[in-house]
Amino acid sequence: MKKLENKVALVTGGSRGIGAAIVRRLAAEGAHVAFTYARSVEKANALVAEITGAGGRVIAIGADSANTGEIINAVNETVAEFGRLDVLVNNAAIFLGKDFYEHTEEEYDQIMTVNVKAVYIAAREAVKHLKAGGRIITIGSNMGDNAIGQQMTLYTMSKSSLQGFTRGLARDLGPKGISVTLVQPGPTDTDMNPADSGHADYLRSRMALPQYAAAADVAGVVSFLASDEAGHITGSWVTIDGGFNA
Repeated sequence: MKKLENKVALVTGGSRGIGAAIVRRLAAEGAHVAFTYARSVEKANALVAEITGAGGRVIAIGADSANTGEIINAVNETVAEFGRLDVLVNNAAIFLGKDFYEHTEEEYDQIMTVNVKAVYIAAREAVKHLKAGGRIITIGSNMGDNAIGQQMTLYTMSKSSLQGFTRGLARDLGPKGISVTLVQPGPTDTDMNPADSGHADYLRSRMALPQYAAAADVAGVVSFLASDEAGHITGSWVTIDGGFNA
């Protein structure tokens, strides 16, 4: 029996990159998976076709994580389709890199809405359906611990706040038997941060293991945290950065 057999998971921002790798891994482990996408319709449809073609159950839900109503609808649609919810993976996020003094207030609101508020909204709605053994797993960043350079202030601020959220929510949901964890990737080879980009050699020079992670590496940790094997892990995080923060 697969370790997530018949579990129901919702992954936000699941059409590409790390999100898509998480969707694939959870489905391969036997979970029924819903995932959201904002604009990547073709990639979302291709991922659904790939997983259903392999015998998995998956649905794609158009939802912008900047829109509270669409997040709420995504949770409700997942439960309507699959009958319940066992695992929430908060993956959707944005990055706007520029000097701090050049950011507009609108950009601040955009970053904090998608990277922080949307995590809160999705968790708040998921808790209405999660039962004992449920999981809330959020994808943060190793920059939650380490501002690696300039033009990272607001992104780092948003990602470090997820640590406090994880600690506090673990306390709130522990009596219900629901665990809350955070996964903090470092440099990961995706279309947003390819391993052959102009700054990739610098990033590798900062790592103890001088190579980018694969998105599947992050997905493997998420799969473990979603499983019964991780039943006593809560209020903490796993950093997957090749020793960048060591």
